[in-house]
Amino acid sequence: MSMKQYEFWFVVGSQSLYGQEVLDTVAVRAAEMAEALNASGNLPCKVVYKVTAMSNAQIRDIVAEANYDKKCAGIITWCHTFSPSKMWINGLVNLQKPYCHLATQYNLEIPNEEIDMDFMNLNQAAHGDREHGFIAARLRMPRKVIAGYWKDESVQKRLGSWMRSAVGAAFSKELKVMRFGDNMREVAVTEGDKVEVQAKLGWQVNTWAVGDLVKEMNAVTEEELDAKMAEYAAAYDFKTENTAAIRYQAREEIAMKKMLDAEGCMAFANTFQDLYGMEQLPGLASQHLMAQGYGYGGEGDWKVSAMTAIMKAIAEGQTGGTTFMEDYTYHLVPGSMYSLGAHMLEVCPSVAADRPRIETHHLGIGMNEKDPARLVFEGREGDAIVVSLIDMGGRLRLICQDIKCVKPIMEMPNLPTARVMWEAMPNLTTGVECWITAGGAHHTVLSYDVTAEQMKDWATMMGIEYVHITKDTTVESLEKELFLADLAWKLR
Repeated sequence: MSMKQYEFWFVVGSQSLYGQEVLDTVAVRAAEMAEALNASGNLPCKVVYKVTAMSNAQIRDIVAEANYDKKCAGIITWCHTFSPSKMWINGLVNLQKPYCHLATQYNLEIPNEEIDMDFMNLNQAAHGDREHGFIAARLRMPRKVIAGYWKDESVQKRLGSWMRSAVGAAFSKELKVMRFGDNMREVAVTEGDKVEVQAKLGWQVNTWAVGDLVKEMNAVTEEELDAKMAEYAAAYDFKTENTAAIRYQAREEIAMKKMLDAEGCMAFANTFQDLYGMEQLPGLASQHLMAQGYGYGGEGDWKVSAMTAIMKAIAEGQTGGTTFMEDYTYHLVPGSMYSLGAHMLEVCPSVAADRPRIETHHLGIGMNEKDPARLVFEGREGDAIVVSLIDMGGRLRLICQDIKCVKPIMEMPNLPTARVMWEAMPNLTTGVECWITAGGAHHTVLSYDVTAEQMKDWATMMGIEYVHITKDTTVESLEKELFLADLAWKLR
């Protein structure tokens, strides 16, 4: 499902003690608020006012309905009046969708002349939201709390940002990952417990033989190749006369896409150590598939493949770009320290600063019979994050680091790969120490669109650990955070 197909249910809390006139007013206002939020242009998905809940049964039933409605990506609650929180227990303990408590009120300000006891009975959000908040805290409910006036742009944008994370959670629960062969031999971080990941995150991770892909490649027609070559020509500059190599990448892409779509997979991984029957490691093919929203993981890294797809789903409709990435090498000159991110072939062109070019070069690793074609470009400048999901044995840890991407400080004319250069927060050396201390992988997802807050919200929804390396992080503070997290997660 695309972002616009999802909806979020607005459930407003009240009780029957106030009389029907008050309840009618609450319902009218709730519907008005939902309509105004939808018209604001600040939300990626539709808000649907569902009910003013006044009993245990109503809340239990609406939660059950939300759990089984695929269009519903989460619920938003608000208590216009006072809603006794015991009536929420049976519903909340069974809630399986992301949950945001919007702590707001209908009126912007206190009306000096109008305020009386009737006004107070109707407008008790400050009262009701605290009662509602207590029961979620008491039940240890994972949730997002957003406080502020519902018409304020900042509040609406925060709600919209949370919605994107919730769509990422829905996407995760349905995600299938296709592995072409196994992961690179002897590598630790690309391993992981696929059973636990499916139970926790929903991912179905399975393997298809490279021979099956080769069989599909052999069935690709010349007409299909011509159409794909035209697609490449429209999007990229050809900077090689070796059109046969480009055409071979087109054959790989068409075959992979057919297999992915037939199985309902939105992510895939491969390794240069297993190219049975193939002439080239898919480079341009993988890059162009990522540009269409598929997730990719090199060296068989299915976790980063899935995270790339999820973060692309969260960023749908935005234009900054999200890509599979790897820290390659450092520039350690004092006062000018940068990380150079790249990969052998596979960086998504969504992050390119300018129109990418197709080149063919020798790849001195793996089982390539011929020089693979790939896109070469520089990444754009701007604030971004890099994200790594690792299996700690017993739990998953999501590590997020703030970075500032820059125009590469040198041309590197002999480096035949796409590349992005960045300043790591809080600085390169401290950032590297923090990343390694937390166990961060060499593969990451880099995104200019997805924010650290969105990834924190996603981790909360999925029930996994979250570590954030910021401009203020020190090695000492991170070590303490990780130590306390180890204790806390062992108690869960």
